[in-house]
Amino acid sequence: MERSVRSILDQTLSDLEFLIYDDGSERAEAEILGKLQGLDRRIRLIRGDGNQGISHGLNTCIRQAKGKYLARMDADDDCLPERLERQVEFLEQNPKVSFVGCGALLFGKEGVWGKRRMKEQPDAKDFLKYSPYIHPSVVFRREVFLNQKGELFRAYDTSQGIGRSEDYELFMRLHREGCFGYNLQEELFLYREDDSGYRKRKFSFRLKECRVRYAGFQKMGIPFPRRLPASIKPLLLGMLPVRLYGWHKQRTAFFRGKEDDEAFRFFSNL
Repeated sequence: MERSVRSILDQTLSDLEFLIYDDGSERAEAEILGKLQGLDRRIRLIRGDGNQGISHGLNTCIRQAKGKYLARMDADDDCLPERLERQVEFLEQNPKVSFVGCGALLFGKEGVWGKRRMKEQPDAKDFLKYSPYIHPSVVFRREVFLNQKGELFRAYDTSQGIGRSEDYELFMRLHREGCFGYNLQEELFLYREDDSGYRKRKFSFRLKECRVRYAGFQKMGIPFPRRLPASIKPLLLGMLPVRLYGWHKQRTAFFRGKEDDEAFRFFSNL
């Protein structure tokens, strides 16, 4: 957790507000968060009233954020130093883009094992395979969620039927409403992806993802013959053993060559 926090504090874009949301953690973890708050004056710790889910926490932080741009990440991920600077610079230069993601180095217990890049400018059909944005790598414009009065008019869905697909639902909704995104074709984010993460994808979550997919594809106007098989994909993958599912995920990762060495060295020195 501390490494993740320091990867934000060490960003080349130093003019930032750092909100840490405590979603009803246990006493020991709450104490750790309290200590992390003392690392830097830019950190503001927000304690939630019990565990109300990631969507509720995200909406709470969005309401309290004061910046022009909003970024998020999880406590077990990391950022390369120039991540936020590169993304903010892109948004400044491209006013018609509502949010921007980036590529990611994939890591687990044994370190970096691959990397993933998403399509530069996703369209409707790109949602059929998977969400075309790595959620914790995205930087949003404030006005995507908040109006000029600072009121939340567009939010993450907090309903029980969403499960862990809050990002998928949001990105499909944004696309339908004309808020288009972009993915920088460089790895600026360190994304944890390993067996422990695969095991968290329980059957109930996969079933909810199927429902989110089907409803989203339908609203996006994707024909039934194409949306049905794409909608049940999470259930089919959920039937695979963890190791086989991990192998499937690794097929979407790649290495590019010599430039990987510098990124891997940076990761090992964090």
